[in-house]
Amino acid sequence: MVKRKPPIDKTEWDAFFDENGLLAKSRDSICVNILERGLHPFVRTEAWKFLTGYYSWQSSQDERLTVDSARRKNYEALCEMYEKIQPLLENLHRNFMETRNNIAYDIQKLHDKDHLGNVLIDKKRLEKILLLSYVCNTQAEYQQGFHEMVMLFQLMVEHDHETFWLFQFFLQKTEHSCVINIGVGKNLDMLNNLIDFLDPVFAEHLRGKGAGTVQSLFPWFCFCFQRAFKSFEDVWRLWEVLLTGKPCRNFQVLVAYSMLQMVREQVLQESMTRDDIILACNNLIDLDADVLISAACLIYAELIQRGLLPPQGDCTARGHGPRPWFPVSLPVDQAQD
Repeated sequence: MVKRKPPIDKTEWDAFFDENGLLAKSRDSICVNILERGLHPFVRTEAWKFLTGYYSWQSSQDERLTVDSARRKNYEALCEMYEKIQPLLENLHRNFMETRNNIAYDIQKLHDKDHLGNVLIDKKRLEKILLLSYVCNTQAEYQQGFHEMVMLFQLMVEHDHETFWLFQFFLQKTEHSCVINIGVGKNLDMLNNLIDFLDPVFAEHLRGKGAGTVQSLFPWFCFCFQRAFKSFEDVWRLWEVLLTGKPCRNFQVLVAYSMLQMVREQVLQESMTRDDIILACNNLIDLDADVLISAACLIYAELIQRGLLPPQGDCTARGHGPRPWFPVSLPVDQAQD
C-alpha cells in the first residue's frame, strides 16, 4: 500500500499566490508537490487551468479573469461559426458525416448516471463540444476515447467553454502520447526500447511468442490509461502528474512499462502468446493511481542509477556518454506562459 501526504488543499493552494494573485512560490516546487501528493478535488479545477496552459503561471488574478472572459467569448464565436458552416460540412464533407456518426455512437455508450441514478453528464453538450473540437482541430482528428476524456473535463468544470478549452490544451500537452496520428507510435517504440534495456528476458519473449504485443497496446496511450483505473479520481490523479512534466518527460512510457510488469510473471510462467498477453493486459483494471505512479517513479530512479539517464539536466545533452535510448529528460518547462 502506497502512502502519501495529504493532497494540496484549498488553503495551501491559495498560499501559493500573493494578494494580487501572482505566484509566490516556484512553479517547479508546486509541480513536485502535485507529483508527490496530488490535488484535493476542491483545488483541481483551478490547478488544472495552470497545468494545461489555460492560465499563465505568470498571470495575476485580474489577468485570469480577463483570460476566462476571452475564452468564453472565443468559444461562443466558434459555436456561431460552426452553426453557419454546418450545412456546408454536411453536404460537401464526407468525413464530417462519418465523424459525427462516430461521435454520436460513442456518446450513446457512455454511462451518464451514477449508481444512485443521478445524471452525471449532458450528452448533447458533450456531442457539441466534440464536434466543435473536430472542426477546429486540424491535427488531432477525432479518435475513440476523446468522448471519455471530454466527459471527465465536463465532470470537473461548470461551463462549456471551460470544458472545450481545457480539452484543447490537454490535447496540446499530451498529443505526443495520446493522439494516434501524432505520437502514439513513438510511445510504443520507446516502450519497446525500455523493455529491451531493463528486462531482456521479457523482451526476448515479446519478440518471440509474444510478437506484436507492444504495438497492440496502443489503446493504453490513446485512452491515456483511463480504462485501467477504479475511479475518475484515479484518472485525474495520473493525468495531473503527466501534466506537471514530473519526474520527467514521457513519463507515460514508464507508466506503461510498470503496467506490463504487472503481468510479466504470468506471461513468462505460462509462455503466453500475443493474444493471451493482450487479454491479461486488458484485465488490468481497478488499478490504484498512487501505486502505479510510485512504480513508474521507481523505474525512473533505476534508469538514473544505471546511468541510462543523467542525474540532472537534459539527457540529450552532450557529455553524458552515448546517445540515450529514450528521449526522456528531467523536467523541462513546456507549458504556456
